[in-house]
Amino acid sequence: MSLVRLTLLGMGAMNSPRFAPAGLLLRHGGRRVAFDGGPGAVPGGRLDAWLVTDEHSELRTALRRLAGEHDTEPAMAGYESGDLRVEPCPVAHTSHPTCGYRIRAGDAVAVWAPEFWEFPDWAADADLMFADAAGWDRPIRFRGGVGGHASVQQTAEAAVRHGVRRLVFAHIGRPAIRAMDAGLRPPAGEWGTERRTYELRGSR
Repeated sequence: MSLVRLTLLGMGAMNSPRFAPAGLLLRHGGRRVAFDGGPGAVPGGRLDAWLVTDEHSELRTALRRLAGEHDTEPAMAGYESGDLRVEPCPVAHTSHPTCGYRIRAGDAVAVWAPEFWEFPDWAADADLMFADAAGWDRPIRFRGGVGGHASVQQTAEAAVRHGVRRLVFAHIGRPAIRAMDAGLRPPAGEWGTERRTYELRGSR
């Protein structure tokens, strides 16, 4: 069996009043790969790579500093080691190129896609998907019509259509926080939990 441990370091959208920036730590076969994050969402210990979904994000300066403290640098890139393959895949989000990551270990597939305007088709049939939750019942459109964030409602429905087996909302914006505080739940999937480790097992 191929075991992947995915720890949610933070699950906040930009300037979240409650959560650290959305970030993930992958551990597999002695390898350690960080995704996004930022102040308050930093993995302890050594890293083999620090991958980002947006090289022009507002956190880019902080991420360069934090990655430098781990003897690496943030990059929008792929990563491979043994049966682990991490592939950057484009997402529709804003006016410059951004991505999510399709993570495969054996036949197990996870997706890290914390920001998108349109649900990414390449996330279809994932065993586990970490997804955008900046908006709750309506999408958030960027000024100038250059993209934005899908709503939790849209993403939940799209994940079901695309055969995602487990959906975890991991980029929580203010509208979604208000929904959480009101006791509301996504129509499909679940709210993420900071510092929780999600395990994925697949056959080699």
